[in-house]
Amino acid sequence: MCMQNGHKLVVATAITYMRRVYVRRSMTEYDPRLVAPTCLYLASKAEESTVQARLLVFYIKKLYTDEKYWFEIKEILEMEMKILEALKYYLVVFHPYRAVSQLLQDAGMNDATQLTWGLVNDTYKMDLILIHPPHLIALACLYIASVQKDKENTAWFEELRVDMNVVKNIAMEILDFYDSHKLITEDRVNAAMSKLAK
Repeated sequence: MCMQNGHKLVVATAITYMRRVYVRRSMTEYDPRLVAPTCLYLASKAEESTVQARLLVFYIKKLYTDEKYWFEIKEILEMEMKILEALKYYLVVFHPYRAVSQLLQDAGMNDATQLTWGLVNDTYKMDLILIHPPHLIALACLYIASVQKDKENTAWFEELRVDMNVVKNIAMEILDFYDSHKLITEDRVNAAMSKLAK
């Protein structure tokens, strides 16, 4: 897995934890500014790439000048316990990444590696990981890549004996995500942020 020392996997796990937490808890109950770094801390431990809480706190303070993002170690450790309870202590996350490399090789699509990995990365911006099995997300990304690269892989997909309607539906969700985000320009974001600041 080409994962730069597992850092992307830690981030993907943290995102999944955060999404799982907010399925069970509201954002008013658990402050996202504290939940995000705590999920990152917990994911680093779960993925065996442990980051010390004091280093996490140090870098957050270095990266963010706004003190509303600053938390103390004690707060992160307290939130960690709340997150563990919200997750019902279930920390296992299966990612689409695990399947992608083998699927690319099996499909003879090594030339689409970067595109497919980029698609998989972008699926973490959606709720797909909460809804669909990771191997189907990986196949949907591979399906999109094969269409983009104009590869004829119909026979290969049929050999997999998966429900291609599900794979195509996931692919459509991914494409719809891209389509809807074209409408969000930086000017629109800045205008919305200035209205919120008033």
